[in-house]
Amino acid sequence: MLFNGKPIRTMQNSPGTMQESPLSRRHLLKSSACGFGYLAFAGLTSESRADYTDPLAPQTPHFVPRAKRVIMLFMDGGPSHMDLFDYKPQLNKDHGKKGRKKATLYGTPWRFQQHGESGQWASELLPQLVEQHIDDMCIVKSMHADSSSHPFAVPFFHTGSFQFTRPSVGSWMLYGLGSENASLPGFVTINPSKDLGGPQNFGSAFLPQCYQGTRIGWMGQSVRNAEIANLNSDFLAAGQRREQMNLLQSLNRELLQRREVDPQVEGVINSLELGRRMQDVAPSVLDLSRESKQTLDMYGVEGKDTDNFGRMCLMARRFSEAGVRFVQLTHTNWDQHRQLTPTLAKNSRETDQPIAALLTDLKQRGLFEDTLVIWSGEFGRQPEIESGDGRSHNADGFTLWMAGGGVKRGFSYGATDEYGYKAVENKVHLHDLHATVLHLLGLDHKRLTYRYSGRDFRLTDVHGRVISDLIA
Repeated sequence: MLFNGKPIRTMQNSPGTMQESPLSRRHLLKSSACGFGYLAFAGLTSESRADYTDPLAPQTPHFVPRAKRVIMLFMDGGPSHMDLFDYKPQLNKDHGKKGRKKATLYGTPWRFQQHGESGQWASELLPQLVEQHIDDMCIVKSMHADSSSHPFAVPFFHTGSFQFTRPSVGSWMLYGLGSENASLPGFVTINPSKDLGGPQNFGSAFLPQCYQGTRIGWMGQSVRNAEIANLNSDFLAAGQRREQMNLLQSLNRELLQRREVDPQVEGVINSLELGRRMQDVAPSVLDLSRESKQTLDMYGVEGKDTDNFGRMCLMARRFSEAGVRFVQLTHTNWDQHRQLTPTLAKNSRETDQPIAALLTDLKQRGLFEDTLVIWSGEFGRQPEIESGDGRSHNADGFTLWMAGGGVKRGFSYGATDEYGYKAVENKVHLHDLHATVLHLLGLDHKRLTYRYSGRDFRLTDVHGRVISDLIA
């Protein structure tokens, strides 16, 4: 398919699994009626060996991009917006009164003030981030989603669906743009959750396997000694691993030759080839000892509270600098149904310095302008009290922020009501976020499609709009 004379990045899935027999459906179409049936079939499915020679090769975006890569900082559990970035003086004034849901309103225990030349409001919980970078941040205070249940909301944030298994945002991005480094994965996820969607949150679903995220560690574990799984074997010597790889690849290519075109098999072949190349390159990227002590200290590596997430943020910078398109970091325990005061303070201490350092480091290395950094949870919290000083889930209104990658600096967009119950001004749905992120990467969310099971799928399904007011 052409658009203005240029090919659209729209791939087609292979037909269903073939019977391994001398007379397959494909051969029948080729041999019957002078092959006219196969010509029609090939036209309908747009099958071309050239399309799949290297599915990770760099692709031309639909239009000039503002960002080349994304670093997603996912705060798993739902950060409390009215305690971090969404200042609610009326909530503080009515602290202790009955709220709309007949529970007691709970004002924030932390002091808010305006920061920087932009005068954006933020609490005292993230001092380094707001003091150093508030004028770099585009804060969206009118986010809303479809579910306030973690098992549905987390997959929806990452894939745009909680009803069906769909490709993750990083997989769609890699599919649309390809990889910048042939020896590293284009999509890396560090410490993802095993639950609440698990591998679905970084999987490629029906997209070819080579577009799925490469996992490093699991959420809640230290990344100090984390490695890329299955990159090496403890049971086979290097020569034996090479022989094993050659055997697997020969079997895969034999299967592909019989099927002629199969994106899933080609994806496996490409993934194994990438794994072979990664053995030489990936360990050096993961080796933080190559960084100076000044850089390690800036990220909080070896710090009491900041070591783990500091390492994750530093790894994100190293992967981004090396050409990885999408890096996803997960920080856990933002689900404060009780003990909001100590636990939210702990979350903030663990992430404040590393995130501030990441933005500073990206600037110093000339990566900030074309790297889109996104900070968000799957939803926010309620303004009413629960279990002491806890707050319950809230998908009707929450806050996220972005920086770099073509978004406006020192900008606040949208609003929740006076207590923070729900978005009421310039509402932004998660589908809108996904559409806007793809737009910043030079991809039209309506044109980035993949044919599977008889229909064209896209990240935003039939929804989503680009929020142009967020774009610089």
